[in-house]
Amino acid sequence: MGFKKLLASMGAGGASVETVLTEENVVPGGVVQGEVRIQGGSVAQQIEGLSVGLQARVEVESGDNEYKQDIEFHKQRLGGAFEVQPGAAHAVPFALEIPWETPVTMFLGRHLTGMNVGVTTELEIARAVDSGDLDPVNVHPLPAQQAILDAFGALGFRFKGADLERGHIRGTRQRLPFYQEIEFFAPQQYRGLNQVELTFVADDNEMDVILEMDKKPGLFTEGSDSYRAFQVGLTSFQETDWTAYLNQWLAQVGGKRNWF
Repeated sequence: MGFKKLLASMGAGGASVETVLTEENVVPGGVVQGEVRIQGGSVAQQIEGLSVGLQARVEVESGDNEYKQDIEFHKQRLGGAFEVQPGAAHAVPFALEIPWETPVTMFLGRHLTGMNVGVTTELEIARAVDSGDLDPVNVHPLPAQQAILDAFGALGFRFKGADLERGHIRGTRQRLPFYQEIEFFAPQQYRGLNQVELTFVADDNEMDVILEMDKKPGLFTEGSDSYRAFQVGLTSFQETDWTAYLNQWLAQVGGKRNWF
């Protein structure tokens, strides 16, 4: 019996865990609901803890090297210790709050290439930790974020890609250890502009919008970046014509730098 318990703690004949999401679609500040299903193995096991969380795959720069890292950026514990009898089934419901800074993974009804965000499940079993697979979630833009994205589309910008960067943007309300960049190709009307990178950093009241403009390199000049940050209220965003606002700012910045 002792040998069977040891094998169980190492994963052989032990309890299995599966997470089922009630709804995969969510927005920042929302809630993902589901349940964790635990199936007892061949021996009784003491479960020391059960938790669910959110994980994202993030790009990390270290010197001249760049690599991907899975970062758990939110965690919620579900209940205390309990024992799972052989063959017994347990279902533990949960409601996992989605942080306001959670990166957007959906755009125009499609999954953003490069975004890998989902729910993780962790089962602590007597000196061993069993982490379940990542269960993807579809994080749709908040209405205020959608308004900004729609404005770029109306100006002719084309979506290029998105990534998550480890680090912190100074002067923002950022609390997570990473931020998202959504990249657009610039239309021909902004002939001196190569692309624009867009970042949202939200809380429950408003969000910082950070734009990084990448100038096309000329024959005798190198490309250069220009930054712009402004705040948008999550409930007052409709008071502004964002297409006109962005067009005016792009023209102003480009004119000062003789880009266009």
